[in-house]
Amino acid sequence: MQTSETPKTDDRPETDLAQRSGGGGVTPPPSASRRRRPRGTSWKGRLEIAILAGPAMLVFIGFVIFPVILAAYYGFFNWHGYGPATDFIGLKNYVTILTDPDFQEALGHNAFIVVTSLLIQGPIALLLALLLNRKMRGQSVIRVLIFVPYVIAEVVVGTGFSLLLATNGGLNGVLEKWGMTGLAHDWLADPNIAIWTLVAILTWKYVGFAVILFLAGLQSIPDELYEAAAIDGATYWQIQRRITIPLLGPTLRIWAFLSIIGALQLFDLVYIIWGQYVAPVAGTSTMATYMVANGRNAGNFGYGNAVAVVIFVISLVVALIYQRFVLRRDTAGALTERNAE
Repeated sequence: MQTSETPKTDDRPETDLAQRSGGGGVTPPPSASRRRRPRGTSWKGRLEIAILAGPAMLVFIGFVIFPVILAAYYGFFNWHGYGPATDFIGLKNYVTILTDPDFQEALGHNAFIVVTSLLIQGPIALLLALLLNRKMRGQSVIRVLIFVPYVIAEVVVGTGFSLLLATNGGLNGVLEKWGMTGLAHDWLADPNIAIWTLVAILTWKYVGFAVILFLAGLQSIPDELYEAAAIDGATYWQIQRRITIPLLGPTLRIWAFLSIIGALQLFDLVYIIWGQYVAPVAGTSTMATYMVANGRNAGNFGYGNAVAVVIFVISLVVALIYQRFVLRRDTAGALTERNAE
């Protein structure tokens, strides 16, 4: 006798039934243990970060943070560089710095160099990078020649230009020999020309770094974009304005950041070419040369430490403002991509 069996009804919730695979199997629900944990939350991740970043953090604290704190401490004293600092004068050094016309003039020179470096070096480097990004004969040789000034030591550059641009130097000698005596000037001591001489030297020295940086950014732009724009009838300069420069924006902003910080801390070329006595008269003094002239060379190390702290604070504030308002899109994109991994 055959009996008909009543089909069993599946009382499981629809969410479990929906997890069935095409082969009839059931996909188990994801367990809490299988869920991917954010990086750095487990003790193993924290230990790995500590091992990898610990030595670098110790070096950074020992050679950056601790010297800044120590300089700020000595800045509160009238200290001459030997023995313990006992002559406490409070904020007198810092007040003197901020009210000293010589420091204000040096700060103005740094600001002028920042602006002129961005306005002169940037366009020149961008034009050279666009030119060298195209196929041409001797491309590698030209790239090397443009980059060579950047790798030459500042002492060599400063010594060479101090001899070349002296009153009886090579440049004036060539101008006189060619019958252009009226163009000969005191390129280093004339206050109306000296600051522009410094800008020209800095452009010659550092434009190669910007060119190489821009070339690296240009290599990351896909050729398909240029081909599509050319098919649509865009001209060469339209392609550069609409495609190249916008996509090169992150590289341009990073270069500008490095140029600004370097200009605020400029010291070596000015000190080598003009020295501590000629620079203020010629109008080429910077905050760093002011620090050396009024600190170490004057035997007032407490005051020199205070100047160093002021330069550090100014550079830090400029860097934070730049990162907050200019590099915000770049850093936000990097953080978003990292969190999405």
